[in-house]
Amino acid sequence: MTVVLLVSSGAAWEPRALSALNDHPGTVLLKRCVDVADLLAAARTGQAEVAVLPADLPGLDQNVVDDLQQHGVRVVGMAADPELAQPRAARIGVVTVVADDRAAELGELVVALPAHPAGSAVATPSAPTGEASAPTAERGPVGQQPPGRVVAVWGAGGAPGRTTLACGLAGELARRGLTTLLVDADPHGGAVAQQLGILDEVSGLLSAARLAGAGTLDQRFASVQRRVSDHLRVLTGLPRPDRWVELRPGLLTAIVDRARQDGQVVLDTGFSLEPDLGELAGRAERNGLTREAVQLADELVLVGSADPVGLARLARAIVDLHELVPDARVRVVVNRMRPTLGWREADVRAMLAGFGPPREVHFLPEDQAAVDRAVVAGRLLVETGDGALTRALGRVLDAMAEAPALRR
Repeated sequence: MTVVLLVSSGAAWEPRALSALNDHPGTVLLKRCVDVADLLAAARTGQAEVAVLPADLPGLDQNVVDDLQQHGVRVVGMAADPELAQPRAARIGVVTVVADDRAAELGELVVALPAHPAGSAVATPSAPTGEASAPTAERGPVGQQPPGRVVAVWGAGGAPGRTTLACGLAGELARRGLTTLLVDADPHGGAVAQQLGILDEVSGLLSAARLAGAGTLDQRFASVQRRVSDHLRVLTGLPRPDRWVELRPGLLTAIVDRARQDGQVVLDTGFSLEPDLGELAGRAERNGLTREAVQLADELVLVGSADPVGLARLARAIVDLHELVPDARVRVVVNRMRPTLGWREADVRAMLAGFGPPREVHFLPEDQAAVDRAVVAGRLLVETGDGALTRALGRVLDAMAEAPALRR
């Protein structure tokens, strides 16, 4: 017996759907819900197995579909033109779309649904009951060029220079003529917008997450990015640290997958990889955003400061990163290297060699004057002159340029 929820919107097909679900011996209509909130409340009781609703139901997005699926509820969308409605339905996770003139067949269609559907299906008026025609996969607006690389900049707590390095690498990529998106993905409250002088009350990251949830990221992604130069765009971060709860797992991956269609992607991440109780309970948790960024990167840049405390944290971070992503491609950047510390680059390399497998180590010199000029002016380091720090950033990028996409 299949237990069904029906969301009522006053559509003409609903009386026929009600009759079909009530009359079929294999279905039981548990409740007629009035909106998405009522539907979720009914689904969380754990009694329902299928939800029948308009494919264009207000408030229906990927978050809602994921919530329903988490409670074992499969979704059937009703639409006047299933072929037209299916692409958006597929993007938000609705697997089955049925033509509304087949509402009288809903009982048979619902009973015939697979327990764990593997792909999207469209039930058209001409298709026999229980059969579906496979849709053509929808391509994003950009599909002609190879995808760009994703570089994540991560480092332990203590302000080792994650944001400065991420902005510096993104600026250098853009200076080399590569289309680049810099994403502020710090769940503890990012600083990319402030560092680049972007006055933005609306978070680009949260806006993109809402577009991804609504299935409209492909069409509207450019509208949530801020232009810094001809080749550099920025997706600004959280306006307040407490808004991390709006970023459910998987949204950053969807955003980055879309962004890399346009070019290179640089992620500025948080400082902690430590899971909390939310993950154990199956809920979103704060540091999950940083772990997601680290795990989806093509190349990881691990940064630490050159002082004794910073190097101790960097050594521990190497171990933590290896435990989370054992096969990650990691290069280590030691920031603020200066002669007054009393050790050479070879000494630092030898110390770090004892923590995990060998990794390439790069050094950035202490150049506080150049950083201050850039931050006060709200500009990129590459825009403030050809200083020692800018040249060192260029050398880091040269070392990453094994792929042709990052060469000059």
